[in-house]
Amino acid sequence: MESRAGELRSLQGWLRLDPAVRGTAVTDLRGSTPRPGEMGATLDVLQLVTGNGWSAASFVLALVAWRQTRPQRPRIEIHRGDRIIVLTDCSPEEVERATRALDAASDEGQGA
Repeated sequence: MESRAGELRSLQGWLRLDPAVRGTAVTDLRGSTPRPGEMGATLDVLQLVTGNGWSAASFVLALVAWRQTRPQRPRIEIHRGDRIIVLTDCSPEEVERATRALDAASDEGQGA
């Protein structure tokens, strides 16, 4: 089974190759501070900085497509502001809810 850091690197690569995402967002892997006795930081977050033209629907569909390539199909948490959006089964209803929540969070962030 691939490590969490390996999964995050895989997702980052996937998003960088997706034309609908790469033109409007920048990805960055972030780690936590090592605990005593550990050699280095642990990668545990993939940060996405979005720009003009970013589409929540394209982003969620890219996540779903990536998840379908994984042997263990991980649970995905998206943190946007104080909202947490979770994708577990990636059903059409869940995808729609996630897209609406991300769009609403974007609107709130723009003062709409």
